[in-house]
Amino acid sequence: MPDTEQKAAPPAGMTADRFAAVTGAITASVEKVIDGKPDAVRAALIALLAEGHLLIEDVPGVGKTMLARALAASVDATVRRIQFTPDLLPGDVTGVSVFDPVAREFEFKPGAVFAHIVIADEINRSSPKTQSALLEAMEERQVTVDGHSHRLAEPFLVVATQNPLDMEGTYALPEAQRDRFMMRISMGYPDAAAEVLMLRQREVDNPLARLEPVVDATGVLDLVAWARAIHVAPAVEEYAVALAQATRSHPELRLGASPRATLQLVRAAKVQAALDGRGFVIPDDIAALVVPVFAHRLIPSRVSAARGADPAQHIAALLERVVATTRVPLAPRG
Repeated sequence: MPDTEQKAAPPAGMTADRFAAVTGAITASVEKVIDGKPDAVRAALIALLAEGHLLIEDVPGVGKTMLARALAASVDATVRRIQFTPDLLPGDVTGVSVFDPVAREFEFKPGAVFAHIVIADEINRSSPKTQSALLEAMEERQVTVDGHSHRLAEPFLVVATQNPLDMEGTYALPEAQRDRFMMRISMGYPDAAAEVLMLRQREVDNPLARLEPVVDATGVLDLVAWARAIHVAPAVEEYAVALAQATRSHPELRLGASPRATLQLVRAAKVQAALDGRGFVIPDDIAALVVPVFAHRLIPSRVSAARGADPAQHIAALLERVVATTRVPLAPRG
């Protein structure tokens, strides 16, 4: 799978030590608010630096929105929060054209999506029509209103939270919407020690209010460029493609991973490698991320769904069957 992105040059002034220092500062900042959830914090950072979007799904009250707000507070960039409700309109998200009687022309009024980080809170409580307002923005980084396209800011990240579909007042996200999220994660309940610590810390203080930005938007773009320059060997690319193709021919799956999913898996793996201090991706990076990147895109067959099978279980089985080859060096020559 040819990938011209791996030939990108790293930004001037960015080094491995600098990358580690800044990403470490972001992680430490978010973890001041999110106790005992290092995997969720890392996933949010990967989505930001891989230019993807993050979907956090879990029951109410486990810190989904808090994670999104903590990440936003750690970056000195524009942040907008959209509370998705049944009466929210697409124009509230994208913006509308308003007639100016003085100038006698229509003027575009940007919606809440015009920000570096957009927190889409409880996205599945709005109608599918409103949910679809994010489709163009998430994929093409632009919004088209009345035939005119408007570019969004860079970097651009949507962090959406949603409640399980068996709860009242929810609408299932369509396949096209889910496919635009790079990863889906679940927060889960904190362990007993983390929950006790939370009770003690937040009895008299809100740690989110004390967070200070540790990097600005330009700094995030430098981190993104550094991660994009991480080397991906052909054998690792073939491994990612093989996993995607295996989902498309799986008898228990009605819909497999899309080519967009494969591309985003490799991009996320580049960030994973960079966070681990490597200049190249290894098969373990792919294997570690394939469930959060692929699972929400897969649709089980009716028979499999009736048995209650989870797509993540099918991916785990595929990881045992699809073996990565290492016919070529993983690290770049020279």
